[in-house]
Amino acid sequence: MKTCNKRKQAGFTLIEMMVVVAVIGLLIAMVGPRVFNQVEKAERTRVAQDIRVVENALKFYRLDNFRYPSQAQGLEALASPPDGSDNWNGPYLDAVPSDPFGNPYLYANPGTKGKDIDVFTYGADGVSGGEGSNKDWGNWNVQ
Repeated sequence: MKTCNKRKQAGFTLIEMMVVVAVIGLLIAMVGPRVFNQVEKAERTRVAQDIRVVENALKFYRLDNFRYPSQAQGLEALASPPDGSDNWNGPYLDAVPSDPFGNPYLYANPGTKGKDIDVFTYGADGVSGGEGSNKDWGNWNVQ
């Protein structure tokens, strides 16, 4: 009589591995957009807060100097006294903040979007226009 020595093999089959990979893929597909939406929401919130802070500092500068900094002086006039400003009573900001993407905030005097001055960022791509993280944010459209 022959005896069959069958060894029991331990491990996973290919089908079991494929099912696990498919389940993980579905979970990532469901959770991923929510996570990225929160990142974009945090970027918008930070931009809005930064722009409000810079805008308030510009108002204090204007109270002391009777005008906003010129386009050439830029936002740096809030952190260090520009040439020829006898009434400068700052610093109005410790340092000029950068946007969440590492770019400096931009400043336009006179403003072009219906305000006296514009404080804005072009977003992650640094180019005018765009959607999502690449959208332009300024004191004319932050809430």
